[in-house]
Amino acid sequence: MPLPYTLARPLLFRMDAEAAHDLTLKLLAATAGTIAERTWACPRVHDPITLAGLTFPNRVGLAAGLDKNARCIDAFAAMGFGFIEVGTVTPKAQPGNPAPRMFRLPQARALINRMGFNNDGLDAFIANVRRSRVRAAGAPLILGLNIGKNATTPIEEAVNDYVLGLRGVYPYADYVSINISSPNTKNLRSLQNDAALDALLGTIARERETLAAAQGRRVPVFLKIAPDLTHEQIGAIADALLRHGMDGVIATNTTVDRNGVHGLPHAQETGGLSGAPLKQASNAVIHQLRARLGTGFPIIGVGGILSAADAVEKIRAGADVVQLYTGLIYRGPSLVMQVARALRAAGRTP
Repeated sequence: MPLPYTLARPLLFRMDAEAAHDLTLKLLAATAGTIAERTWACPRVHDPITLAGLTFPNRVGLAAGLDKNARCIDAFAAMGFGFIEVGTVTPKAQPGNPAPRMFRLPQARALINRMGFNNDGLDAFIANVRRSRVRAAGAPLILGLNIGKNATTPIEEAVNDYVLGLRGVYPYADYVSINISSPNTKNLRSLQNDAALDALLGTIARERETLAAAQGRRVPVFLKIAPDLTHEQIGAIADALLRHGMDGVIATNTTVDRNGVHGLPHAQETGGLSGAPLKQASNAVIHQLRARLGTGFPIIGVGGILSAADAVEKIRAGADVVQLYTGLIYRGPSLVMQVARALRAAGRTP
């Protein structure tokens, strides 16, 4: 049985948020595959679903951002996730934004971060993916690799970083996600605008076809978008996804809106807000995407899932599968099984 997270959480929450995050990842990486894994491992719920040609063992995934350097794939696989997304990785290593840059808002069950794509770079990231025992064993687990641009790359040249990232991760990914929605890299969200998005997705589509022909496998590409979009912007993004043959969309990243956290400690820190206050905005974007994209287009729903009921609500909004991040920090590994069971049960409900 997993060690109750309620025992560990008070100790972690006494630490600086980023220090606790780093310590947790170090412990997970060190204990994966050992007897200590029993303290946090959970059996995987069987609830397969096929999206973009991929069979997901269940409908609960780990969101990008928690394991930026792909160091803990085996550990998260042992928690019962049906799919894991790691990154965001940039072509070159970069330190990210100055600390402090991660803040808890416990009263709102939320986080604010302005990490800024801190990571060890593409080569180290790929080496970590290749070291995964789960991947080497061919275990039934879908792995998404999330790519972004370096902070020092001018926004006018951002497409070059995404091409480098796509080329690098392509042989090792079950799907690739394109992150243009973090609020913590200057001007990054401008890539969601019509002309910039068309140019980016057109280039990505062409590069993917070249890679598919050379490597004999066509890897699905998903786009990760922000919650802070107008109805018109969401429609334009949906149309661009279809126009350029993208395989899915991840909705949503963190928000710059502070509704629901006004007056709380750290509420006015710059960065992206995640957790419970993000849920309704994320669900609204998912609902609009589903209406525009139709029933067959894959949507990964993420943002504000802190309970099984939250996950079911996101599926009802139009998502096919969901991802966790902040909920895992507040609720612990048992949330994965709870959500997976609820979604399996909900799938049987007329």
